[in-house]
Amino acid sequence: MTTPTKADRENGSRFLPKFDDKGLLTAVIVDHETHQVLMVGFMDQEAIDQTLTTKLAHFYSRSRGKLWQKGETSGNVLRVQDILVDCDQDALVIKCEASGPTCHTGVTSCMYRRLEDGQLTPIDT
Repeated sequence: MTTPTKADRENGSRFLPKFDDKGLLTAVIVDHETHQVLMVGFMDQEAIDQTLTTKLAHFYSRSRGKLWQKGETSGNVLRVQDILVDCDQDALVIKCEASGPTCHTGVTSCMYRRLEDGQLTPIDT
């Protein structure tokens, strides 16, 4: 297969993910009803394939160097409702229904602090 062109990615109807030099792309997870950002993760081709097959969000763990399903130990899975692809296909917004807290700290969203005047301030999530 030939390398997809910019026009293929921006104007075509085929999903042609553009991975970085580590084979990853960014996935922003949002609540499908509230649109609250729940987390940001990274996906390789295997994570995308597993997500599309199971309708449960999968990611590539950079720290562990392997595929993981969100909620595989906690039970707090993310059920995929919709996947949006950006213009050059190097980032996804995945709309999910969360079955519990998304963050490993036990809060709804990993985005639970605001940066104000150089300090982190907790926010309601």
